[in-house]
Amino acid sequence: MNRSVLRALKLLLEVGKHPEGTTATNVAADVGLARATASRLLSSMEYAGFLTRNNGNYSLGWQLARLGRLADPHSGILSRVQVTIEALVTELNETIAYGVVTGPTSFDLIAEVDGPHFLAPQEGYAGQRLPLHASAMGKIILADLSDREVQTLLPETLESFTRYTIQDRDFLIQQLAEIRTVGYATLDSELEEGLFSLAVGVRDDNNNLIGILAVSGLDQRMKATSIQSFVERLEEGSAEIATALTNTVD
Repeated sequence: MNRSVLRALKLLLEVGKHPEGTTATNVAADVGLARATASRLLSSMEYAGFLTRNNGNYSLGWQLARLGRLADPHSGILSRVQVTIEALVTELNETIAYGVVTGPTSFDLIAEVDGPHFLAPQEGYAGQRLPLHASAMGKIILADLSDREVQTLLPETLESFTRYTIQDRDFLIQQLAEIRTVGYATLDSELEEGLFSLAVGVRDDNNNLIGILAVSGLDQRMKATSIQSFVERLEEGSAEIATALTNTVD
């Protein structure tokens, strides 16, 4: 591997953590490079349009924006999370899904691997848009918001999908407070009767929510097992995925 290229990519990733811009001195210290080396690489990337400099502060440049518009946002993610997802299916014997957070109130369910049981309530939701208040993944998204933001986002009366769907926004907000405390969300026949799901967030080094990992299956079967055992393994899987997605350049 070309060490200069890897160093340049490390600098690029570090600059990306500072939308307001950062100096060559600061970014060099953050990645552990000599200032002279960092300055040379930063200047080269500025010349190529990958960085821009304003009053001595570097920020991401127009070339990255252009490439970003051309790129499939999920193309490289699936290969990085697939190993963890398949290992979880083998260990937990239930369906495992992964969603990519695409905004403060949105996510894309990009991967779903079925467990070995034939008796499962859902037909699969990959590629579909799930309701935030009636999906375990959606509740993780909502729990990352403030109560005021949830009140602004959702109507007082929420859409019903089954007789168990939470329809009262204030009651949902109470549940979100508990989710923030315990670190995981559950769904019990609220989207589809007989479907139980449990989800945890995947966070980057700055504690930003970047993904959601979930396990789902038949409610009676899953609730016959210790919920905490699902939580612990999902949290381990979440850490594995976070490492795979964020530690891309050594």
